[in-house]
Amino acid sequence: MQYLLSRLQERSTWLGLIALVTGFGVSVKPDVSNAIITLGSTVAGVVAALTPDPQR
Repeated sequence: MQYLLSRLQERSTWLGLIALVTGFGVSVKPDVSNAIITLGSTVAGVVAALTPDPQR
């Protein structure tokens, strides 16, 4: 359980989940698919912009 919680705190996990959910938009009507892809890309951009990069 701790492993899962640790992964949910990582930016790459959220970006990967957003990409997976966005990919499901391919099997619906084209206008809905475009809306899903646009929303997914927007959310991914927000996550990438608002989460800090890992410290080296």
